[in-house]
Amino acid sequence: MIQLKSEREIELMAAGGKILADTLDLLRRSVKPGMTTADLDQIAEKFILSHPGALPAFKGLYGFPASVCISVNEEIVHGIPSPRRVLKEGDIVSLDFGVKYEGYFTDAAITVGVGAISAADQKLLDACQAALAAGVAAAQPGNHVGDIGAAIAAVVRQAGFTTAEDLVGHGVGTEPHGDPQVPNFGKPKRGARLSPGLTIAIEPMVNAGGGATRTLADNWTVVTRDGKRSAHFEHTVAVTEQGPRVLTAAG
Repeated sequence: MIQLKSEREIELMAAGGKILADTLDLLRRSVKPGMTTADLDQIAEKFILSHPGALPAFKGLYGFPASVCISVNEEIVHGIPSPRRVLKEGDIVSLDFGVKYEGYFTDAAITVGVGAISAADQKLLDACQAALAAGVAAAQPGNHVGDIGAAIAAVVRQAGFTTAEDLVGHGVGTEPHGDPQVPNFGKPKRGARLSPGLTIAIEPMVNAGGGATRTLADNWTVVTRDGKRSAHFEHTVAVTEQGPRVLTAAG
């Protein structure tokens, strides 16, 4: 069931979203060759917990064992941090996590390069970030979920990439995941209507190759079936009378 938020609830989500954005900024600055994905997870958890009332929302969620989903190269989402997974120059790493603050959840993700990355990988990251921006811009009151998906898909297609199949954005707020689903494809004016007070996670996952995916034996990590690289950017967005408001923006 779709739940609309009051102005007070949106402000609480924005406060949690600020903590999340600051954590992502810290992780972005921390990523370097030779680190492990477990190192990044520990940095994030410690920083989130340093804020009174804030908790890492993903830790223990559905049994996930860490605070941050950390996915490297061909891993799309839900990678489990490990002290054995060492980042190397030229890798790309996706950092996806949520913050629970005063009973409300926010969710965001970025993909960053480890040291210097190839021009092809930079194009992939740029396209995914542009797709997110297009999806956010489409989150106008009176539009529909399909408008968001269509805007994302147009950017991805023009860049020559694909969106990961079977992976979608979602409602977020009093629960970490809820209605409506927010696919990264669609037709304008189709799907759930975007009403003021709706809070959603918009999250294009963009593959350099095909859209097909598979899940590894750990039952968490989703990878590209063809082994090509993937990028992931995400914001929690509130639909307001004035237009979309990004609740997980830095600054």
